Order: sequence, then structure tokens, then C-alpha cells
Amino acid sequence: MRKKPLFTCSLALVLLLPVLALAQFKKPVDVISTSAGEVAITFLGHSSLMLVWNGKVIHIDPWSAQADYTSLPKADLVLVTHEHRDHLDTGAIEAIRKEGTLLCTSLKASAPLSGAVVLKNGDSREFLGIRVDAVPAYNRVHMRSGSEPYHPRGLGNGYVLHFGSTRIYVAGDTEDIPEMAALKGVDVAFLPVNLPYTMSMDMLAQAVAVLQPKILYPYHTGDTNLDAVQARLAGLPGVETRIRPLK
Repeated sequence: MRKKPLFTCSLALVLLLPVLALAQFKKPVDVISTSAGEVAITFLGHSSLMLVWNGKVIHIDPWSAQADYTSLPKADLVLVTHEHRDHLDTGAIEAIRKEGTLLCTSLKASAPLSGAVVLKNGDSREFLGIRVDAVPAYNRVHMRSGSEPYHPRGLGNGYVLHFGSTRIYVAGDTEDIPEMAALKGVDVAFLPVNLPYTMSMDMLAQAVAVLQPKILYPYHTGDTNLDAVQARLAGLPGVETRIRPLK
């Protein structure tokens, strides 16, 4: 039986994030039911997310351009997908870091951060009772001048977070890579669509067809026409596409 549907709820935000500054209430929040309890996801912008589960705060790719991190709840766990400045912002991380904050990063992103736990593609580790799988994230088509991919294979991570049997996939900066076929049972997927750095709409549709998540959030969207994304994915059975202001 499918879990109760995703919803956006101001009351849930008040209950789950009591210390959130009033200015941040303008950021959209969705609450997702998982087999291990509710996860509140705050969409801070671009690829910056904040998850609250079981009283624990998880920040993903915090970037000061998207939010005032001094006013946000301190992190119990920070996940950084890769070293680019819009994903690795040491100032934002320091603003939400407290004693005991766990940092989990790719190898290259760990360089400016003290005490970071490095996960390479294929590694798994449990943090705060959440299993975190590091999975590949890279370009195979889109290149910088010459033949250098925007995101070379093996350097960046996507993350699959397991809340009980519920899996939330935050893909990082990637295209529709073959390794996605091995990610079985994804319930919620955050997939980037922002040329030339990540996926085209056709790539996004292919990735969704492979992953078949129950809920899809296009993110890291830049100047992508989100109405066109919604229309492009409308025919995919069993997938709810949720558009949030995540440029």
C-alpha cells in the first residue's frame, strides 16, 4: 500500500522547525511520510536542501547564495556532493556547524573541511540512524572546452538516504548515467536539469524512466523552463513531478 501522499503544510513546519527564522518561512516545505517517520524537506534553492527527521537536521550542499544560514537550525549532518562553489560553501557550513556536527563529503570536497568523513562512489555508512549510500554523479556527454567533462567520473557523489525502507535519492550534478539502473526502489528523487552542466530534458525523462520514483523533484534547474519539464514528464506513469523554486 502506498504511503500517504506528500504534502506542504505550514503547521508541520512550525512543529518540526520551531527555531526557523520568520524570513525562512517563505521557503517551501514538503513533509514526506516514510516507514521510519516523517521527513520535512525545506527547499532552500538551487541544490541546497534541509531535511528534518526524528529531531535531526540534515543540510545538503548548503550555499549562502540561497539562504541566510546563520538563521537556520544547526546541522546534525551535512552532506556535500562535490567541490564546486555552489555545492561546497565553507562559510555556509561553518554557520550551521555545531559541536558534534557530522560532515560527509566526496574526497575532493573534503580538502577545506576539518573532520569530514569521505565517501567514495559505492561506499555506504550510517549516520544518525540513516544509511547513506554514495553513488556516482558525472557527465558523459557535456564537456567544457576541449574534452573535460563538467563533472568527471569518480569525483562527485550522489546520495541515497534510507529512512527505514524509504529511499530518497539526491543525485548531485550528473547526467542520466548507466549506474542509475542499479538504484532500485527509489521513492523520492532529486534530479538536476540544467544545461550544459547536468541533464537535458530528454536525459531527465530517461533517468526518470529508469529510476521510476514515486515522487520526482527537478532541482539545480537554473534557467530551465519548468513548465516544459512538467509537460515533458507528464506521460510517465506512476511518477508525481513536483516543481519547487529551486534555481
